[in-house]
Amino acid sequence: MQNAQLPTENKPGSNGVPMTTTNNVLAKTTERGSNERIKRLLKSFGLRTSLIRLKVIDMLLTTTMENRCLGARGVHSQLLALDIPLSFLSVREVLKRLCSEGVVTLNPDKSYSLHHRAMAVLAAGESCE
Repeated sequence: MQNAQLPTENKPGSNGVPMTTTNNVLAKTTERGSNERIKRLLKSFGLRTSLIRLKVIDMLLTTTMENRCLGARGVHSQLLALDIPLSFLSVREVLKRLCSEGVVTLNPDKSYSLHHRAMAVLAAGESCE
């Protein structure tokens, strides 16, 4: 059985359609205060804050800013590259949960991106209700 915490193949992320949100809004969300913004985002969707959720959402913000989309393996590989030791199964389950709650969207090419409502909450700092 393979150790889920060891790096696997370093596959590049799939090319998805870039978000229509401006880079200015994304730049604001990836600055030092991004954890607070992500915490407000999770709260507005009725989710508790956890380190893995913060890291996964921050990674999706970063890849969106770079006009890239990543699948579950890509997110996991990027987190490992940043010395964030999370198992692949944990990352996949967090992505599934964020999808089921409407924070993240699973694209047709099996990549993940933040839902437009989540981007609006991050941009405006408002609740999604």
